[in-house]
Amino acid sequence: MLQINNDISLQDWELTESFMRASGPGGQNVNKVSSAVELRFEAARSPSLPGPVKTRLKRLAGRRWTSEGALVIQCDETRSQARNRVIARDRLAELIRKALVPPKRRIATKPTLGSKKRRLKAKKVRGDVKALRGRVDPDT
Repeated sequence: MLQINNDISLQDWELTESFMRASGPGGQNVNKVSSAVELRFEAARSPSLPGPVKTRLKRLAGRRWTSEGALVIQCDETRSQARNRVIARDRLAELIRKALVPPKRRIATKPTLGSKKRRLKAKKVRGDVKALRGRVDPDT
């Protein structure tokens, strides 16, 4: 079981771990030991998460969200399989915690009178600069 916060915990059946050989440095160890971990969380079928949280989680996950509705997290940072498992679980928990926070509603505001005047003055100055770029008349 993976504890996210006081209210939400993920059951073991929702998480699947598979191990593979990691790339990168590590000498002969890299060719012998399957230290990289791929953590798969069945988010779409999870009864632990409410609907809005699943929607936000899907948006936050991006490419890591599969077409079947699973969230896949890979970790091959360390040479230790146990440490990679912990890192992957921590990443999943952090991602779900971010999805738990609802976004702030934007409050529509009007521009101030001063900002409108400054904008129009800047447009006028810019227009005057462009008007002076024309061909010079030799008679005047």
